[in-house]
Amino acid sequence: MGDYPLIENHGLIGDLQTAALVSTDGTVDWFCCPRFDSPSVFGALLDREKGGHFTVCPAHKTYATKQLYLPDTAVLVTRFMTEAGAGEVVDFMPVTGHTATPRHRLVRMLRCVRGSMTFEVEIAPRFNYGRTAHQLHITENGAVFAAADGMELTVHAVREPEDERLAHSVTGEHDLHLSLTLQAGQERGLVMESAADGPPRQIRLAEFQELFDATVRYWRSWLGQSRYSGRWREAVERSAVTLKLMTYAPSGALVAAPTAGLPEQLGGERNWDYRFTWIRDASFSVYALLGLGFKEEAASFIGWLRDRVKERAGSDGDTGPLNIMYRVDGSSDLVEEILEHWEGYQGSSPVRIGNGAANQLQLDIYGEALDSIYFAHERGIQLDYRGWNSLRTLLDWLTDHWDQPGEGLWETRGGRKNFTYGRVMSWVAFDRALRLASASGRPAAVERWAGERNKINEQVLTQGWDAGRKAFVQHYGSDVLDSSLLRMPTVGFITPHDPMWISTLDAMDRELVSDSLVYRYNPEASPDGLRGSEGTFSLCTFMYVDALARAGRTDQARLVLEKMLTYANHLGLYSEEIDLTGRQLGNFPQAFTHLALIDAAITLDATLNAR
Repeated sequence: MGDYPLIENHGLIGDLQTAALVSTDGTVDWFCCPRFDSPSVFGALLDREKGGHFTVCPAHKTYATKQLYLPDTAVLVTRFMTEAGAGEVVDFMPVTGHTATPRHRLVRMLRCVRGSMTFEVEIAPRFNYGRTAHQLHITENGAVFAAADGMELTVHAVREPEDERLAHSVTGEHDLHLSLTLQAGQERGLVMESAADGPPRQIRLAEFQELFDATVRYWRSWLGQSRYSGRWREAVERSAVTLKLMTYAPSGALVAAPTAGLPEQLGGERNWDYRFTWIRDASFSVYALLGLGFKEEAASFIGWLRDRVKERAGSDGDTGPLNIMYRVDGSSDLVEEILEHWEGYQGSSPVRIGNGAANQLQLDIYGEALDSIYFAHERGIQLDYRGWNSLRTLLDWLTDHWDQPGEGLWETRGGRKNFTYGRVMSWVAFDRALRLASASGRPAAVERWAGERNKINEQVLTQGWDAGRKAFVQHYGSDVLDSSLLRMPTVGFITPHDPMWISTLDAMDRELVSDSLVYRYNPEASPDGLRGSEGTFSLCTFMYVDALARAGRTDQARLVLEKMLTYANHLGLYSEEIDLTGRQLGNFPQAFTHLALIDAAITLDATLNAR
């Protein structure tokens, strides 16, 4: 098993249809093309030997490395320092726009800023998760990697016609190796392009610079729309850019993460594919995006969600009219399979692609969907007539099906239970539907919906409450705590100062919080059908900040938030979990975590400003 970089030792670049991870040693070790959920081209993050990579690093074996984003952009700069000189690799992907395309460009600018530096370049793609063979064709101005399934990657050289040839190439049967020596002030580069419309060509520095300038302008213009001016601006705006990078522009869908198979426990089996759009996660994005002022992105997702509601309105299937997740284009073929030939990150297998939880019954998604639709409606993003009628049909289904066991928010594989969070969010679905009907004057089964809302409220307050623990519990009949219930006051099911809620928060403080970091639940007390343990959930920690702020515990909330911000990586990015040593675990970066960070910062800012 080869050496693997830490999960957090990566930056993210992308073009709003796909994305790549670049490690601090200059290696692109995760890149799927042409979409987030397409097979990988570079996958060394999950198998150092068989996954494929695109590496640019100093030839000198001893060097220091630093990594940063160009301010207010998604342009990544990896810096290398040796005794002989300092060099930089500037990585970015020109934005592709709102039309789906197979053409994507990964740009790598190499420059020497002090002394001299020899860069070693190795391009070793492994198409289709390393399952499809390819051929390498070298030309005067670059190279073409041609896969047996028809996919091609074209590499263009960046230089002026009269420039001295500085690169020396050594080609293997399938991989390209280059050595390039630059002096201070010199710059060269490579552009890797999928579905190119011609052979490799020489790209002049002026064209190269325009690609860079246009990408910088795009990101700074986009981020300039943010209305956030609070105490945690740097963290919030980096989270906003990260979420934008994980949004599939043609549909408006947000992927949970751009990666698959990164483990929640090293060596364990909790390794899932997150390159899909969860109804829940993306619904949360409406709050975060509108909270920051990004109305266009919120409207795009509401349109995507509206289409999912419309296309299965009237479905009486076991999991209801909405799936819990979809591909970025709205299709629902997420068959889970195992890549047996890959060893997994640091030997963490199995490596899964697709997601077997796609067909689970998770009743909370209806509340999250309705909550986001209502929140958007209040801010001028409204449903059309057909969308409203589809929503009524969805509520008809929920009326008949909310009172049954489900798999729950955390997608456990230990059997269905009557999860309290699922009931709370079903209450939210009826509550928001009633508010929408009242606000828009549209036809609705008001009495029926109000009756179901009241039934759920009474049921949760009796069966979801454990008198012995003086707390709301994970599912009926248990005494297990669950941090998903931190959202109860956020969605308005209970007031944040209600004694029942305060005692629940106190119980979570004692059992689920470890030095400000929050666990989802205790798997030993509530078996979830999977072996092994997991780290603290970053999402839950930020939800904890939100809950503390709403309960008036502002000093505690602020300290927890400030501590949590220290667990971000060097670029301000978060994966799904944090282990006991502070190391990041799980897919990276995770949208849910960055959404919760934004929500927590906005809530805490408002609370502090009101003091």
